[in-house]
Amino acid sequence: MRTLVHLSDLHFGRIDEAVIVPLIARIEAIAPDVVVVSGDLTQRARSSQFKAARGFLDLLPKPQVVVPGNHDIPLHNVFDRFVRPLDEYRRHITSDLEPEFVDASIAVLGVNTARSATIKDGRINERQIARLDTRMKALDPGVVRIIVTHHPFDLPASYGSGHLVGRAAKAMRVFAEHGVDLLLAGHLHASHAVHTAVRYRIGDYAALAVQAGTATSTRGRGETNSFNVIRIDAPRITVERFGWDEQKAIFACEESQLFERSAKGWSPKVD
Repeated sequence: MRTLVHLSDLHFGRIDEAVIVPLIARIEAIAPDVVVVSGDLTQRARSSQFKAARGFLDLLPKPQVVVPGNHDIPLHNVFDRFVRPLDEYRRHITSDLEPEFVDASIAVLGVNTARSATIKDGRINERQIARLDTRMKALDPGVVRIIVTHHPFDLPASYGSGHLVGRAAKAMRVFAEHGVDLLLAGHLHASHAVHTAVRYRIGDYAALAVQAGTATSTRGRGETNSFNVIRIDAPRITVERFGWDEQKAIFACEESQLFERSAKGWSPKVD
């Protein structure tokens, strides 16, 4: 079995300081095999905010797979936004915008979907799709395949396609060819876990799309601070949502969903 902690939308520069120490303590107690951070480490891509995010990451278990979000690109400095959009991110977080972790059981592949030309939307381009195709061809057939982006490839049916990453449909066809199992994202500050067969009709293929809320930001958008714990024991995946209990000052498991893989892909397990 492999255990992933999935954090997103940290937004250093606009965080609730009260959650930081309990969050670190809870993640240490979980002892994950990998920590995933799906973008928006900062509120306004300022050097001081990246330094604070770096300090937080340094206190979390390793290894880590971290990708940028749209808030990690400068908004008001037009020169930096278009000429050196992720320089501060590279300087303080990681120079690798497509990080990965691969072992005998899982392959976690990061993709940068943040773009200078849009304020909040994201894109995956043709070159990135081709690189993912090459990366996945090199993987052992038995590993669980996990893609990490800031912007989502899929959401519950109540969300329109405008919330999805650009070129999602084309990327999903490549994911289907390689049997990608799990799509991790953030961006909306809302927690969801759905299978992709409702939105994408690609034969018998269905991946599991998991959204994380904001772990540390005060911009909860109606949802408490939270993060996901994903326990992978193929052909089963359990997604646990840990939410902030302000009265007890702890993160506690609020919901657990079990999914199972069959010949038609991933779907909720029915007893």
